[in-house]
Amino acid sequence: MPVRQVAAYLGIGDDPVWRILDHYVGAARAQEDFSGVRAVGIDETAARRGQRYITVFQDLEDRRLLFACEGRHQGTVGRFAADLRAHGARPEAIEAACIDMSKAYIAGVQRHLPQAAITFDAFHLVQLANEAVDEVRRAEVRTEPALKRTRWVWLKDAGRHTLKQLTELHHLSRTRLKTARAWRIKEALRALLTQPKDREQAEQALRAWYSWARRCRLEPFKRLALTLKAHWQGILNAFDSRLSNGAVKGMNAQIQGGQGPGSGLSHHPEPDHRVLPGRRQAHPSAGVTLRHHM
Repeated sequence: MPVRQVAAYLGIGDDPVWRILDHYVGAARAQEDFSGVRAVGIDETAARRGQRYITVFQDLEDRRLLFACEGRHQGTVGRFAADLRAHGARPEAIEAACIDMSKAYIAGVQRHLPQAAITFDAFHLVQLANEAVDEVRRAEVRTEPALKRTRWVWLKDAGRHTLKQLTELHHLSRTRLKTARAWRIKEALRALLTQPKDREQAEQALRAWYSWARRCRLEPFKRLALTLKAHWQGILNAFDSRLSNGAVKGMNAQIQGGQGPGSGLSHHPEPDHRVLPGRRQAHPSAGVTLRHHM
């Protein structure tokens, strides 16, 4: 619940609520012990749509938010490393970090969490494939009227389609449209990333997908294939670690004020383990807290 809404419910101003939060959240965080943290998920979210960004760090084993700070650059990982030390942990003890393909996050992990094996989140890879599908669709819709108003037919997870969308997908996906071909390539990647495999099996499947994407004559997918090739080992690391940022995505949705579409997870936050969305940075190691405007 946003602080402004709490204040209105209690019939008081915002400041008393913030003082209570600052005191009790700060006291709870001071008692946190991060010495057992070994795998972290790192992701960005917009505190206000399209404006201020924050980076969140979550313990992927215990599914608790460890730290949040303003920005989405290499230095945010450095601030997290400092917060680990302040709570009894060593950055060198972090064994795995699940991130997207941000150059800033990659550089930050390599510098500040030097022993962490980087894993690229499957959610992000499928998101990139969806963007490639939509790029193909937007180019083709100019000459194929059947593609008008079908964006979500191609981008939604199958389990979230309406009956009308399922019917359209059943028909259109069997045509010779370029968008249909792009969708099939995207769905093959999704299946590859989400079905259990050992690393060797995964690499064989990924090589086959890469070859298909490079030969498909669809420029967005040819570019995507090169992007995946450049991040090959981090993609394969996911089949060893089985790490995913799904829980982090869910936490980001809560920060933004609700569950995001497609998160597929239900979360139960524990306030005494978290830096709650707030209004200011109380201490250099406490992380930034951003006020909700609702």
